[in-house]
Parts: sequence; structure tokens; C-alpha cells
Amino acid sequence: VEDAVAYIAKLRQAKDLGALPVGRKVVVIGGGNTAIDIAVQSKRLGAEDVTIVYRRGPGQMSATHHEQEFAQTNGVRIKHWARPLRAVGWAGNGAKPRLKEVEFEYTQLDDKNRLMGTGDKFSLLADTLFKAIGQVFVPDPLRAGSNEMLQLKDRRIAVTDDRQTSLSNAFACGACVDGG
Repeated sequence: VEDAVAYIAKLRQAKDLGALPVGRKVVVIGGGNTAIDIAVQSKRLGAEDVTIVYRRGPGQMSATHHEQEFAQTNGVRIKHWARPLRAVGWAGNGAKPRLKEVEFEYTQLDDKNRLMGTGDKFSLLADTLFKAIGQVFVPDPLRAGSNEMLQLKDRRIAVTDDRQTSLSNAFACGACVDGG
């Protein structure tokens, strides 16, 4: 069980991609660009079976329709309307416990548009589980000095049309900025 962002950081810095461990059966929990990224990278690194599981429908995923399609054309399955319940492992003869499968529960919206479990469950065989959920931007490490503070808008970095941040000589783009 690994954090997707941490694994992607290792991947981006690896001198030999063949030295990175990759599971044969990979499950990714999440619905954003990080989930798409780790799923596609796992497939490209040699995983046989990669499935993204997201708790809501395709329209609610923060990954764009294009990114979702990109994952599927790269051999990644996306399973909607399910939430994780537990990771199941096994160990034999004093061996280190290993992931065997991940159990999920189907979800749906109630009459007030709140997400709820249905009680129906299923399992996916997995030897690797990536968590790609709940990232929160923490601006404190980006302080340039006591006089400059990084400005945020809706928990993302505020930028001008030229991608200039509130810090002198600092620019930002991508998913961490307001507007994407």
C-alpha cells in the first residue's frame, strides 16, 4: 500500500525505471489527475492489470474527460461508484504480510444527493494499492522570506494570466493553481 504522490516522485527521479518495483495487479483509489498518472505509469512500467476505483461517477471525477479516456486507451480500467472498505493481506511461514485483495462497497446518491454505501460488496485481487486521494496544498514551505507570502485562491496558488505568483520570480502552473 503506497501513496501515489510519493511513488510518482521516485519515478520522476529514477535513473533506471527498470529498478522500480511495480505490481502485477495494481488498484488505484482516487478520481483525479494523480490517480490517472499513477495508473498509466504503472501500466507502462509493466503491470498486467490496473484498475482505478472512484466513489462517484465519471462526471464527478476531478480528472478531465480527456485524462479518463487517456487512461482507458492505455489499458487502465476505471470502476465508478465504489468505495474502499479494507485491504486484505496474507503471510505464510513467517513472511512479511503482503496485499492480496482490496474489498469495496458500491455507492450511490441518496435523495439529498449525499454519497452512501449500498451494502453490496466486491473484491479486486491486488498486490499493489495506491492511494491517490485527499491531497491538500501546504504553502508554508514556499515562503521566500519573512516579507513575502504565497497568496492562495480556493486552496490553490493564485496566479496572474502570465502564471506569476505573489512571490517575486516565482511562477506556477498545473493542478496546484487556481483555474488548472
